[in-house]
Amino acid sequence: MPDWLINLILGLVEGITEFIPVSSTGHLLVAEHVLKVDKSDLFNIVIQCGAVIAVLPLFPERIYKFIFEWREPATLDYLKKIFAAFVITGAVGFVLDKKGFRLPESSTPVAIALLLGGLAFLAVEFFLRGKKTGTEITWTIAIAVAVGQLIAGTCPGTSRSGATIVFCLLLGLSRPAATEFSFLVGIPTMLAAGGWKIFKTLHHPVIGAPKEDWGMLLLTTVVAAAVSFIAVKWLLRYVQTHTFNAFGFYRIALAIGILLFIK
Repeated sequence: MPDWLINLILGLVEGITEFIPVSSTGHLLVAEHVLKVDKSDLFNIVIQCGAVIAVLPLFPERIYKFIFEWREPATLDYLKKIFAAFVITGAVGFVLDKKGFRLPESSTPVAIALLLGGLAFLAVEFFLRGKKTGTEITWTIAIAVAVGQLIAGTCPGTSRSGATIVFCLLLGLSRPAATEFSFLVGIPTMLAAGGWKIFKTLHHPVIGAPKEDWGMLLLTTVVAAAVSFIAVKWLLRYVQTHTFNAFGFYRIALAIGILLFIK
């Protein structure tokens, strides 16, 4: 299979799964296994950042308020909570990085995280039946989102959006409000983490590591960004009238597939 087609497929996979709560890590693992490729950490980080940046235009009202109406009490409060979740995640993540924490590279932990996340979605949706939900972002929710991001950052396969949305739902937030806040916190978090990893990779390259094909990397990033925009636009509409049960069942099925067919 030609390199351009492999990179096109990886861009599609990353774009679809980066924000949808099904774990982009798990899907890239499956895709790279099927395609018989082993991409570098730098490659995965750069295409992730492309997917993240692409969703910014999907929140025009929020972005407008953040830039031009940030002194308004409601906007300022929302920004403070985004910032708090970002700082907590970044501070703990930086400490873990300095202490040499490394993510597990085998497929089994990813499959287990996918399975547990799928069961969590089904359990939460069952718990929420008939209950009223709200739209207010409390400080408890902001802290819970930070915790969710840290769990996802240390347990590949969890899905950052999946963990944070589950916590938000448990704390009484509506599905649309939970999805929006999860995404808005995730954008600076993932860009900061990605920027830090890119800086480290470029300034402390691994001896003997193959050189990056920047042309193919650019192709994959553009594809991931375009597809991510479409996927998130669809999801923001989907959660207006649907539960997360479908994602729960899908995660469980994917986890079983990984455990059975990927070593």
